Amino acid sequence: MSELQYKTTDALRGLCAQGCGRQDKQLNIYDYLADLEGDSRLGDLVEVQFKNTRKGYFRNDNRLELHKGDIVAVEASPGHDIGVVTLTGRLVPFQMKKANLKPGTEIRRVYRRARPIDLEKWEEAKAREHATMIRSRQIAKELGLDMKIGDVEYQGDGGKAIFYYIADGRVDFRQLIKVLADAFRVRIEMRQIGARQEAGRIGGIGPCGRELCCATWMKNFSSVSTAAVRFQDISPNPQKLAGQCAKLKCCLNYEVDVYMEAYKEFPERNIPLETADGTFYFFKADLLARQATYSSDRRMAANLTTISAERAREIILMNKNGEKPLRLSAEDTTQPARPVDLVEQESLTRFDKSRRRNKGKKPRPRPQSKGKAE
Repeated sequence: MSELQYKTTDALRGLCAQGCGRQDKQLNIYDYLADLEGDSRLGDLVEVQFKNTRKGYFRNDNRLELHKGDIVAVEASPGHDIGVVTLTGRLVPFQMKKANLKPGTEIRRVYRRARPIDLEKWEEAKAREHATMIRSRQIAKELGLDMKIGDVEYQGDGGKAIFYYIADGRVDFRQLIKVLADAFRVRIEMRQIGARQEAGRIGGIGPCGRELCCATWMKNFSSVSTAAVRFQDISPNPQKLAGQCAKLKCCLNYEVDVYMEAYKEFPERNIPLETADGTFYFFKADLLARQATYSSDRRMAANLTTISAERAREIILMNKNGEKPLRLSAEDTTQPARPVDLVEQESLTRFDKSRRRNKGKKPRPRPQSKGKAE
């Protein structure tokens, strides 16, 4: 084998096709230990995925040789449920720790690999979910409940149905459960979800042109406050700041830590700067460029001067010591030359100006040829 073939083999050695999953958006996990011999037999815990974002962890007491992608029947309450194995081996305990399972949580068992009759019941149960959701919404409306049923999930054996609903306040759905149990002849379980979780279930395209983060890779939702908007100096426009869930966009938290770190380097904005030329007041700041702009008038933009955050702190320290610099900007500081943008120099309407200028002028008479007789 040549040296190039050795390098190619080493480069591909870190990727294993067995570690890839079903690519179900944020639920997918790459098992980087899948290529290790006997890793799936280590430990008796497996991770099983159900519909949407629901996962569970189960004990493989029967010592079944399970692999990623196998459809299994697991213990449920009551009956059994059908799911897909998404992780086995030594990574499962780490995923359980990441899921923040409460101490003392019961870990149920894996019964068997799904049989053909199990798969038939599973497909029949999934086929009833949409019609059940539409009918349950009508029932909730007839009962006058201020809630929205966003999704319905049947258990693998069809004996239980989970209704995911959204409500702003507390809802007394005891009468709803009785009506739903009589209508569908199954055991009813109600689970409340938030607006962000509903958007992740439905999916969509964001204003950035990409699929929603909550529907692709986000697993946990952290609260987004208006402080993130203030730190990044974003215009407080509710229509632009709100996502499809009508809440503040999750992406407002992506860069706020960088802005907060940069904000610590700036002096307090309510402290004016005293110089020999006069008093200057804070006007605006460019946090990432580490520059602050000061105005000679407190209420309006006048004689704007941009200095660095270090220079502003230096002047504040001088004022505390009773000193005043001659000018706001440092004497030995020269402004760097800005790059010339050739496109900026040209105007898209430069040809229209010449036409407008010649619009009122009379056309010049053409000179007569000398050889032509009068």
